[in-house]
Parts: sequence; structure tokens; C-alpha cells
Amino acid sequence: MCRHLAYLGPSVPIGELLLTPPHSLFRQSWAPRHQQHGTVNADGFGVGWYAGEDPVPARYRRFGPIWADQSFADLARVVRTGALLGAVRDATLRSADGEAAAAPFAEGPWLFSHSGAVDGWPGSLAPLAADLPPTALLDLVARSDSALLWALVLHRLRHGDYRDRAGAALADTVLDVARAAPASRLNFLLTNGSAIMATSWGDALWYRTGPGPRVVVASEPYDDEPGWHPVPERTLLVADPRDVRLTPLKEVAA
Repeated sequence: MCRHLAYLGPSVPIGELLLTPPHSLFRQSWAPRHQQHGTVNADGFGVGWYAGEDPVPARYRRFGPIWADQSFADLARVVRTGALLGAVRDATLRSADGEAAAAPFAEGPWLFSHSGAVDGWPGSLAPLAADLPPTALLDLVARSDSALLWALVLHRLRHGDYRDRAGAALADTVLDVARAAPASRLNFLLTNGSAIMATSWGDALWYRTGPGPRVVVASEPYDDEPGWHPVPERTLLVADPRDVRLTPLKEVAA
């Protein structure tokens, strides 16, 4: 399992979101409060953020635990952004892929993270992998379930039918994977810097809006302030700083 968080709103230091809250992503790396599977998220971490008018996000990822990286603490203190996605990782299976396996994964304007695990990995997804173009498999950034899930989502995002329907790309991928590997946990998080798309499937997901035009979507609340709302199980969330829409995944499929 993993913990992840996405933010859209006024420009703030990265550390204000990921490090300083009492139950921040930093603390969730060893003491999550709502994680149903696993207790330590120390197999890597990463953050992607958007700067100014540049649509392509920057990333900082490392293989080790977030608490061991003093360089990130310094960076997070001074770098400001109005849009980010951060994650701490608990690997489904250990591998030698290092930081390449740490979320967020990225291409173009997109940042993606997966919190969960694919049941029966890797054999259970062999039929879905076989439907991908050979280049997509050759371009896999890591030998992990999350990396293949990102390849499946990205394949849809590149397809004309999904170009303006990123939430549907997430939802349809979740439903395909759940049919192939029913006991999988598939909490996805995706952003392009102006909207956040997420799925709850097998673990907790929360969101909070305000004050003003801002939204946070996270595996769990990073403080005990009011305003956090749990996302129902098997739901697609689509949000921007002024609006949050929740749709049962079965309705997306229909």
C-alpha cells in the first residue's frame, strides 16, 4: 500500500502540505492512521509540482524513506506551488528499480500515483498487458504493478475517446483491472495541474475544500481540522479548486 496526496489552490511551500501538518505525508510514512494494509511506507517517495505557466511538472523522487532525505526537507521549505502530487511508497513486491518505481509517474502534463496492490501480480494482468502496444511495454518505467497500471491509464489518455475524459480513463482502467484481479486495491490519483481525478477502490480516500478556491485529495487527512470528507468506496472523484464531483464507478461503467 502507499499514501498519496494531491493539491490545487493558492501557491504555498511544498512543505506546508507534505511535511509540517501533524499527520502529514511525512508522518504517514511510518504512522498512517487510516491505512488498512501495511504500516510503513518506506520504499521510496516522490513529489511532482507545477511552476508558473509551464504545463510540464517537475519531479523529485528517491528510493529511500522520506524521513532520511534532508535535501528534500530543504527543497520543500523554499519551493512554492499551486498544484502538486506527493506519495510515499510501500512496495507490493521488492525490486531493484529504485526511484523509478516511486510515484508520481509522469508524462507530459500528467502526474499519477497508485495506492494499493494488484492481486495475483504479475500473472493476473498478463491479458491486459497483452492488449497494450509493444512500445508501451518496452517503455515501462519500472517492474511494478503501479507502473503497469500507469501504462494502462496512459494508453487511454492518449486515445482520442478519452482525451477530454481523464476521469473516465481512470474509472475504466480500475474496472478492467478489477475484473482481471478482483481482490485488487486500486486507489488512483491523477492530475494535470488544473484538475484532480481519483478513485476509491479498496482503501480510504478523503478530500477537503477551502478556504477559498482550493482542494486537497488524500489517502487520509493530514490534520484534525474540520472539513475533511470521506469518499465512498468504489467512487470516482473529479475536482478542481472550486468544485468536487463524486460518481459511483458502476455509473461510470454504465
